[in-house]
Amino acid sequence: MQKYYAVRRGKKPGIYLTWPECKAQVDGFAGARYKSFLSRAEAEAFLEGKDSYNKKTTTHKKSSATKVSDINDFDVVVYTDGGSRNHGNFKGGHVKTSDKAAWAYHISNHGQTYEGTNGEFGATNNRMEIMALIQSIIRLNDLKINQQNTIFVLDSQYVLNAITKNWLTGWKKRGYKKADGSVPANVELWKQLDSLLPTVPQKTFEWTKGHATNVGNNRVDELLNETMDKM
Repeated sequence: MQKYYAVRRGKKPGIYLTWPECKAQVDGFAGARYKSFLSRAEAEAFLEGKDSYNKKTTTHKKSSATKVSDINDFDVVVYTDGGSRNHGNFKGGHVKTSDKAAWAYHISNHGQTYEGTNGEFGATNNRMEIMALIQSIIRLNDLKINQQNTIFVLDSQYVLNAITKNWLTGWKKRGYKKADGSVPANVELWKQLDSLLPTVPQKTFEWTKGHATNVGNNRVDELLNETMDKM
């Protein structure tokens, strides 16, 4: 089936008929905007700014380059999120044992959708963010689609940095301790995540702004809030 690759922002904006041609226009171009479509009309609408495309980016402090992926290039798209109705002193800080917290994931695989969510009392937002990713990977394995090309989209820099900046690898080498000798918060979850990551060999991680216009991210946020409402 013919695909139409529309490049709205790139070295040479336009419509391309193959991925290599499209890739040549967006590689190394900061803030590139592109997407594939099954019809030329949709591609042209995207070029004119009439699309509902949501960009997901991972920003690196040491570089001005912006990484943008087209989710159509992946077999499996996973959105995860965690939240806590923290009544403590500050966001991400101390929580009361009565505070509600929850995690959720949304998985898309060739037209099939799988979701999961659960909650607990007295947990931090960060704990729920890790739990969401862990549970999504467990589900991928249960569905036996963990060997497919997968993109994980998160709004948690806390979780992404541990993976993409190799913090987790460093902690593991030091016996799950930070450089200053302290034990990372949620260390038992980090150990579990570390054992699960290799089970998805083809994976990409990207960040999306939370509570914005990303449909997948908004869906998992909705799921976890529904869970907390029922607690």
